[in-house]
Amino acid sequence: MPGERLDAEWVRSWREQADAALTKLMQSFLQTHGFPPGRNAVTLATDGSHLATSALVDLTPIPSDLTTLYWVISEASLPDVDSGYFIHSPATVAEHFREYGPAPIDGEWIALVFASDGGGHLFAIGDSGQIWKSTTASWLDDFDVAAASLQEFLEQLSGRITNQL
Repeated sequence: MPGERLDAEWVRSWREQADAALTKLMQSFLQTHGFPPGRNAVTLATDGSHLATSALVDLTPIPSDLTTLYWVISEASLPDVDSGYFIHSPATVAEHFREYGPAPIDGEWIALVFASDGGGHLFAIGDSGQIWKSTTASWLDDFDVAAASLQEFLEQLSGRITNQL
């Protein structure tokens, strides 16, 4: 939904639905895969993660949708969804920004890496609101558009969870 901003209530609802689907997925995981699942969770934001989000905003301009996301959730660890998906905490995003800088994406003034998959591919959100995925497990290679918005990215992630049920 280009042009529309991510709504905190939508994120809360997404988190509740993802949590319910993860609970159901984990109940049958051992029987389906033959080994126990890891810790799969979408963690609610805390006072500490709110402080980390504020520190990230002070460090560099970040897209408002990412601020909205971090005001509701602090991170997600989904090692058993496909090859794994991880939404990094705001403290981790700040640490990576200090170490590596913004993702080098043409046409984006700034793009922050905020997530990764189990194969090491990175996901960045640009100031345009688009989500980009690295073509390799590197900060320096090309990035392709993965979703038109953060909401679309989260919807895709939900689809990956429910496709495993």
